[in-house]
Amino acid sequence: MTNRTTYRVLAAATALLALGAGAGCSSGDAAGADPRRVDVVAAFYPLQFLAERIGGDAVRVTNLAKPGAEPHDLELNPSQVGQVTDAELIVYLKGFQPAVDDAVAQNGGDRAFDVTSVQPLLDATAGGHDHEGEEHAEESGGKDPHVWLDPTRLAGIGDQLAQRLGKADAAHAADYTARAAALRADLTTLDGEFKQGLATCQRREIVTSHAAFGYLADRYQLDQVGITGLSPDVEPSPQRLAQVIEEAKEHQASTIFFETLVSPKVAETIAGQVGAKTAVLDPIEGLAAGSNGDYLSVMRTNLQTLQTALSCS
Repeated sequence: MTNRTTYRVLAAATALLALGAGAGCSSGDAAGADPRRVDVVAAFYPLQFLAERIGGDAVRVTNLAKPGAEPHDLELNPSQVGQVTDAELIVYLKGFQPAVDDAVAQNGGDRAFDVTSVQPLLDATAGGHDHEGEEHAEESGGKDPHVWLDPTRLAGIGDQLAQRLGKADAAHAADYTARAAALRADLTTLDGEFKQGLATCQRREIVTSHAAFGYLADRYQLDQVGITGLSPDVEPSPQRLAQVIEEAKEHQASTIFFETLVSPKVAETIAGQVGAKTAVLDPIEGLAAGSNGDYLSVMRTNLQTLQTALSCS
């Protein structure tokens, strides 16, 4: 924690120095390099997806979280702090990435668009069923940031992003609105596929490596059992492992889900205890390095995975 605090102090100092020296003198890789387009900094992949789909050719989008990297614990280097400083619009999710929150607080001003301002976030929960004497300290409290896993909520954020882009670039405001409407249509189609595909299943419990799927579970009437809470790098206690194994056996779970950016070891351990297999259920916090997919294709892969695991007809 000391190293992280020290880094944030240094990052903030770097940003202030950049302001004093004239932050417009950025390198070719930094925001502010193309005067013909709106320079947008996105904190992590789903927000990059939104900005690129809605902005089209009128924007230049920089993603602070690199492909293949877990975005929760992102730390910003001085160049990235400069990108935040130079950006015409910063799209982020307050509370998800502390380093981004710090940079925005120092230099964001009225250029920052916090997507949590669009609609209230759900309370964080690991889901599952309560058992007498059970305490989930690591899962309780706070808000669940994984709002993009409900396509209808993501569409609402997209509509608001189009408005923010229109304010930054009035000449293309109608184009941003039109592209947001097209994206909403795509997300509505996706939502319909999930509703139909998960309407009739033998099971509705999903055992996941961390509790990232609360919005998806809420939207499609699933029951999430998170091995850990919102942070994917927290080791579950022996008590929590025992509780999850009990839940998985009780509901005859055939699959324990893990993620592309997180080690599958805990999921494999539980699967071995309950006689289940493992499969990837992607929270789409970031794309794997070299991936050719996007939000829509990964969500559809998730749907196919869920249909198989839950024995949906």
